[in-house]
Amino acid sequence: MFALNLRRLRTERDLTQEKLADLAEIDRTYVSALERQVYSASLDTIEKLADVLGVDPQRLLEPVA
Repeated sequence: MFALNLRRLRTERDLTQEKLADLAEIDRTYVSALERQVYSASLDTIEKLADVLGVDPQRLLEPVA
């Protein structure tokens, strides 16, 4: 769920992985790995990404409708 929501919200906001990573102060390759489900994100990372995307952190974890 997290990877799908992350990619969907990022693209809806017209952000590249690089721009999202820069704004969230994380590495671009880590954003790519999160979207490919290579790694699991920590709660701190989820919070940073949600803040940049302008959503509540729980929105990144909700089932895709």
